[in-house]
Amino acid sequence: MTAACSGSSSNSCQNHFSNDVDKKSQIQALQRSQPVLPMMPGTCERAPMTTCPHDYVRSGVTSLFAALDTATGQVITSIHRRHRAVEFKKFLVKIDREVPGHLDVHLVLDNYATHTTPEIKRWLVRHPRFHLHFIPTGSSWLNLVERWFAELTTKLLRRSSHRSVQALEKDIRGWAAAWNEEPRPYVWTKTADEILNSLATYCERIPKRTNKSGH
Repeated sequence: MTAACSGSSSNSCQNHFSNDVDKKSQIQALQRSQPVLPMMPGTCERAPMTTCPHDYVRSGVTSLFAALDTATGQVITSIHRRHRAVEFKKFLVKIDREVPGHLDVHLVLDNYATHTTPEIKRWLVRHPRFHLHFIPTGSSWLNLVERWFAELTTKLLRRSSHRSVQALEKDIRGWAAAWNEEPRPYVWTKTADEILNSLATYCERIPKRTNKSGH
């Protein structure tokens, strides 16, 4: 992992490690009756289960915590059967173990209740190099780790079939390990000003609500 920072000072960036953090909960282990048929020369990938999307057997669920290094694209992951504050603290401990000790750790995440429990707050006090930055409610698209979850979903979860939760977790770990062998960072194609201008234009075009609330 390498240091990353979105600030303007290059000196401060050398001492910071920036991660987009989130969880993908309730990942289902599905044993499909018709798994995806792989692409072959002259034949495109075929997904027969789209004609009968509910033809599967559920074997249980698991949850994946992930921290995306915004500079390199590498990901720290941790899999747990539940997603309480206890599991989140275990994930923070793993991040603390894997990120070099001389770096400050900045985590961008949502304001889910498990991120702000007294137990988590006490842990953060004992680990002052950790700094949490919460994105506004309803703005998960700002968190780049969501894009990584999308790749995991389209390239693994929707194409696979698992007889057990253990098999699902093994596949997720293998996919994440393969990703980290050749990671690639996500890059915004528009600046913040361009995004805000587009949003402002859209808000001007949509009809105002009948309640005249102005929202």
